[in-house]
Amino acid sequence: MRDTEKASGCPFHTGAATTADPKNDPYAWWPSALNVEILHQHDTKSNPLPGFNYREAVRTLDVEALKADLRKLMTESQPWWPADYGHYGGLFIRMAWHAAGSYRAADGRGGANTGNQRFAPLNSWPDNANLDKARRLLWPIKKKYGNKISWADLIVLAGNVAYESMGLKTYGFAFGREDIWQPEKDVYWGSEQEWLAPSDQRYVDLDNPESLENPLAAVQMGLIYVNPEGVNGQPDPSKTAQHVRITFARMGMNDEETVALTAGGHTVGKAHGNGNPAHLGPAPEGAEIEDQGLGWLNKTTRGVGRDTVTSGLEGAWTPTPTQWDSSYFELLFGYEWELTKSPAGAWQWQPIGIRPEHMPPDPEDPSKRTMPMMTDADMALKVDPIYRPIAERFWRDPEYFSQVFARAWFKLLHRDMGPRTRYIGPEAPQEDLLWQDPVPPGPRDYDVGAVKRAIRASGLTVPELIATAWDSARTFRCSDYRGGANGARIRLEPQRRWEANEPERLEKVLAVLEPIAHHYGASVADVIVLGGNVAIEMAAERAGYAIEVPFAPGRGDATQEWTDVDSFEWLRPLADGFRNYLSPQYHRLPTRQRPEELLIDRAHLLGLTAPEMTVLVGGLRVLGANYKNAPEGVFTDRVGTLSTDFFVHLTDMRYRWAPLADNRYALIDRESGETRFTATRVDLVFGSNSILRAYAEVYAQDDAHEKFVRDFVRAWTKVMNADRYDLRP
Repeated sequence: MRDTEKASGCPFHTGAATTADPKNDPYAWWPSALNVEILHQHDTKSNPLPGFNYREAVRTLDVEALKADLRKLMTESQPWWPADYGHYGGLFIRMAWHAAGSYRAADGRGGANTGNQRFAPLNSWPDNANLDKARRLLWPIKKKYGNKISWADLIVLAGNVAYESMGLKTYGFAFGREDIWQPEKDVYWGSEQEWLAPSDQRYVDLDNPESLENPLAAVQMGLIYVNPEGVNGQPDPSKTAQHVRITFARMGMNDEETVALTAGGHTVGKAHGNGNPAHLGPAPEGAEIEDQGLGWLNKTTRGVGRDTVTSGLEGAWTPTPTQWDSSYFELLFGYEWELTKSPAGAWQWQPIGIRPEHMPPDPEDPSKRTMPMMTDADMALKVDPIYRPIAERFWRDPEYFSQVFARAWFKLLHRDMGPRTRYIGPEAPQEDLLWQDPVPPGPRDYDVGAVKRAIRASGLTVPELIATAWDSARTFRCSDYRGGANGARIRLEPQRRWEANEPERLEKVLAVLEPIAHHYGASVADVIVLGGNVAIEMAAERAGYAIEVPFAPGRGDATQEWTDVDSFEWLRPLADGFRNYLSPQYHRLPTRQRPEELLIDRAHLLGLTAPEMTVLVGGLRVLGANYKNAPEGVFTDRVGTLSTDFFVHLTDMRYRWAPLADNRYALIDRESGETRFTATRVDLVFGSNSILRAYAEVYAQDDAHEKFVRDFVRAWTKVMNADRYDLRP
């Protein structure tokens, strides 16, 4: 968090991003075509370790030996990249902070959970300048422990151990992050075509920080959170405070956690801007082949140690940059501060009348003293009427500050790991925390067959059961492992009132299923899923196939007390193409994705492949699962029968399609001119997009009926079990 980028006079303001090559990328020729490539991200072809189970391997790791090696590394300064003050702690903390700090609550993407900092664009972001050096410093340790430790775990563990080595009692640490092996093309970082483009491009109104485009959290392209020089590089702590508040809220942090993280992140380490930024070479992705993936190299003058240029800001925040203490607050509140510029030309604040004992040492010569500094975000803690009382309490009570920071730091590092049941290792805390969305274990020894018979006899319809089970499970996000059917939070606030969940229908179904659950000793969560399974079995029978949808009992029922209502609002569906739902809010957005693009996004968050998405949409349509029984896309006269009718009619050239109104189309018989069915863009994309049509044609074939039923059941079960971590090795 220490070295962030500046917008004006920035050494890494590199101009327009590289565009696609039309010779190799069809989307460069037809940019409006639906891009389904993000669904191929779930492919394993790029994985060099097929069949390897990291979660089993990391359980065999000698954690104490690994941490001992990390502590030793902290103070073994390397000539090719010297450690500030003889301690790499500040660099490793910034590496961990920037890996985890890219998380945003709106869609759960970003964060440290995949080791994505190793790949573009993050490895070459302006805000991540020189973190390539931190990862290279860690390479001997990664090499030693091999596949027992992922890069994703090692990157954040290094930051945690760094704090411990500087005197902080951390809250704990959990292993279990698995590496990816290619860039995450599914993450939308913004529409800007140049690094650090003015913030105006991602706000409807820059004076209203809440107008920051969703799902973004950072204020500019290439930053982790806010510009340290001020909004758009113009110092104004009061204005910066408002943007800090929204940015950290988008990262899932409250005001106290925000102050703690800002102050705690700047209690150690330093920023680097003591040199000429013009001497720096390109970022890692643009570096010469002989640089071997290292970027921002200074091949003109000395560019390491005290002469390093990273963010352009220069100096340490405290006189003790390798110790965990409260000196950050002593300087922040103990002095008046004035604007100045670093040697690299960046805006920063310096104290007036600084006393020698409050001056940090030179990073290479401890006998020399240097001027401390603060960023605009630091000064925001001093002037903001909400932040200041929190910071003053931390100043008065250092022990309280340490405790709050330790918990906030733990949350930052683990926010995208999901529930505590996914944590691995001897230092994983046993305490349940609200932001982990805890769910108690559910019963497993009840009579599943009896429950299914009771559901069949309940009088609930196939569409009612299907819609309720789907709505319960569709909140799952593979990005941060939140949501899903486990916990049955669909019966709690805020989900119970979500328009997308059809509250009246939901209340009717719950009024029937909850007594069944209580009578047979099952969880409501299990019975909701079983209801969907029973409906599919009934629909398959009507199609002539006797099947049993796989089911594993054990889901628990969450409580309202352990449900963070505000946090769960991030999971509210803006759209759900699987049920042909578009929120009224969608039509009020100033800029918006097309409905079919929102379908792709939801499918990706559910962990689905393109074929799985295709078979689910076709099946849900004929089962009558549309929002409020809307007719669009229901290309069948046998609603409630698990048939291939959706695909058959979609691909039948006896019909033509014609637009009716916004997002409504008519299927017209070419001979009679009569309207046969109606559809939305989400329906028609399976006939218009060449890739999706290829999948649709598979299921439209005369020999595909049984395959369709079995494929639908497999995809359905995958969604229902997406959050069943107890079923995974």
